[in-house]
Amino acid sequence: MNTTVEQQVREYYDHAGPAYHALMGQFWHHGDLEAERAGLSPEDAAKALARKQIDAAGLRPGGTGLDFGSGVGGTTVYMAEISGANVVGISNNEWLSARAREYAAEQGMSERAAFLTVGDEDYKSLIAWPDGSLDMVSFYESVCHLPDKAAFFAAAFRTLKPGACLVGVDWIRRPFGEYQSEEQIAPFIGPVQEVISIPELGTLDEYREMMSASGFVIEAAEDLYPDVECWGSTPPDDGQGWGEYTAGENDSVIHDGKRVLDAARAAGVFSVARWVARKPG
Repeated sequence: MNTTVEQQVREYYDHAGPAYHALMGQFWHHGDLEAERAGLSPEDAAKALARKQIDAAGLRPGGTGLDFGSGVGGTTVYMAEISGANVVGISNNEWLSARAREYAAEQGMSERAAFLTVGDEDYKSLIAWPDGSLDMVSFYESVCHLPDKAAFFAAAFRTLKPGACLVGVDWIRRPFGEYQSEEQIAPFIGPVQEVISIPELGTLDEYREMMSASGFVIEAAEDLYPDVECWGSTPPDDGQGWGEYTAGENDSVIHDGKRVLDAARAAGVFSVARWVARKPG
């Protein structure tokens, strides 16, 4: 039986999840660049970026948000905390969801931050949520794993209330410096896709076009690291200890991931972008 891309992603996080948790704690996505430059911790920089997205979405007390690819729950819980809304995080990996529930309980947020494990392909329909029922859909470095990104954006559009927002942050590929053509970019991005279970890294404009095709009005689409290499909280000096991480037979996956990402970051062809897309009211 052939393994689907979605199943490969779920299995990837069976071994990568504990490593990410050990090395990055509860917040796994890049942070706001200005916050990083100001010397804030990776967690505080990630929170700064999440605040920017919540402000853009206008999520308010009593509202309901859906966070796709919620990982171990740090950002989902934080968004619920600062907005006063109820936020549901979803993932196709129960290990991640279980850690997220534990974290929500530790933070006293279980009543407003819930975590569900969904089927591998449920992202294509988000069938558990009725039409026009959500005040926000968010994603933080998770849609990159989807082989059918357009289906997710269409499902998000359906579930949002008129006037509500899709807000997202994700990995992208881009031309940079001497690497301008797809042929020049591919030797760096291809290994990232292979090692980290990503079917294809999109570009800033490819995401924008898919969102627009679903019916969204794009309010923001920006490379978060314009004209600079995107290192974020994982600089090449490996202060977080990715290269030294040991946890048994799957060490090589973590080490290989660090190696190929470092190469793509150093070439400048890897970056992270943010989008704000509104469903017309």
